[in-house]
Amino acid sequence: MRLFACPNCDQVLFFENTRCTNCGQSVGYDMVDRKLVATPPEAKDSAAEFDVSKQGGKTVSYRKCENYAELDACNWLVLATDGQQYCRSCRLSEVIPDLSDPANRSAWLDIERAKRRLIYTLQALDLSAPSRAEDPELGLTFRFLRSTPQEQVMTGHDKGVITLNVAEADASYRENMREKLGEAYRTVLGHLRHESGHYYWDRLVRGSPSLEAFRKLFGDERQSYEEAVKRHYEAGPPENWSECFISAYATMHPWEDWAETWAHYLHMVDTLETAKSHGLAVRIPGEGTKVATDNLVFADYDGLSRSWHAVTVALNNLCRSMGMKDIYPFVLSPPVQEKLRFVHELIRRGAPGVDAVARKVEDRGRNAPAPSTASSPARVSPK
Repeated sequence: MRLFACPNCDQVLFFENTRCTNCGQSVGYDMVDRKLVATPPEAKDSAAEFDVSKQGGKTVSYRKCENYAELDACNWLVLATDGQQYCRSCRLSEVIPDLSDPANRSAWLDIERAKRRLIYTLQALDLSAPSRAEDPELGLTFRFLRSTPQEQVMTGHDKGVITLNVAEADASYRENMREKLGEAYRTVLGHLRHESGHYYWDRLVRGSPSLEAFRKLFGDERQSYEEAVKRHYEAGPPENWSECFISAYATMHPWEDWAETWAHYLHMVDTLETAKSHGLAVRIPGEGTKVATDNLVFADYDGLSRSWHAVTVALNNLCRSMGMKDIYPFVLSPPVQEKLRFVHELIRRGAPGVDAVARKVEDRGRNAPAPSTASSPARVSPK
């Protein structure tokens, strides 16, 4: 994620900020230019339009997302010409939990923050994510539900519908599940990135010329998914799983191997864009070679992988200095690197340009309806 700044005083801000902590300027996220822009104090509701100055002296009219203006649950803006009540991210939420329950509201806020980060990265990679209203057949939608004694919610994807158990937003529940399942990593953002992988497998791989290449790397997805799940939870992963897979869960089925690899690739590009924005420079372990991430070209997978290794070693060392466990508990074996390269090249072929920052570097070098609330769950298969 890029570095954001207050448009009034240039104070560094986070992606989620609605107000500058230095000068008090209220801000909103402009998805078109991918930056935080000033919002006037009089724009208190989603009907109030205001102008934002663009390059070249022109101005464009915006409004606050309904969830920003009414619930303080979002910081994205909506083009006034869109005629939409909700921003691009909020329009994708088809079902949300009952917000009259404070626990549900807190969980929903965390989930929506993570979803906006997902949408940010998908946009950066030029991966379209139309809503169901825009594309009933291929559109993407999210359902955030809480389990009840009568029925359990399963986090998963089914034909463009991503369902998330809102309990995953509770740190104690998530940590308990992580330990129970023997996972090294478990976050809300990780869940959303993983499930988006299933969605984009349908969009980018299913029935495409890349399908055979996918099968050579990940395996034949036509094997029974139900039998694979049963086998995985009864016998566990192979003893030497880390030699070929990014996680133990990835060993279950080629679909899960793909989704875990896809999620990891999104982790990489988003974190490296953050490092690039901060001008981070680190040394490659064992080489002494200095890597300046501000020179990173995202179109080059080898450079991306090399920088990723250096950055994650630095991150783990920083965490250990704080008495914390490694933030990056993964090992990227050669087979895993090839799978990540496959994802990288598929995105490059399927979407022109990949990343706005990368395009600029390369050029220089070359001269929807409102979401409904629900207190009862819907059952969705993992795939």
